[in-house]
Amino acid sequence: MADPVAVVGASGRDASAGWVPPADRGSTAIADRVVAKIAARAAREALPDAPEGGAPPHAMVVVHHETARVRLSLELEYPSDIGAQCGAVRRHVVERVKALAGMEVPEVAVHVERLHSALSRGAAQGRIR
Repeated sequence: MADPVAVVGASGRDASAGWVPPADRGSTAIADRVVAKIAARAAREALPDAPEGGAPPHAMVVVHHETARVRLSLELEYPSDIGAQCGAVRRHVVERVKALAGMEVPEVAVHVERLHSALSRGAAQGRIR
């Protein structure tokens, strides 16, 4: 009768005991649209004062291996510090995508689609006599 053969994984550990090394377990793929939803949600979180009547942030993402390149379209209140708000959005998107998807984000391009002001909202509603 032949001796039982131990199954050894890439790390040199015995896999027959129920332990499988990480390299032998498989892989996880996260779709671009999932990362885009994470990025859009993170952009919403980073903008505490969302414009009234404005569209929510929209994200497009390209994932390549373990990196994600993000393009965001959003609307902001006017007047405000647009540069500071865009910087806060970039930082928060990088943080959240890394924490939730485990991906590096070397680029977050922010496109401001529209500025909303209280004056323009008042003018759009018209005068009431």
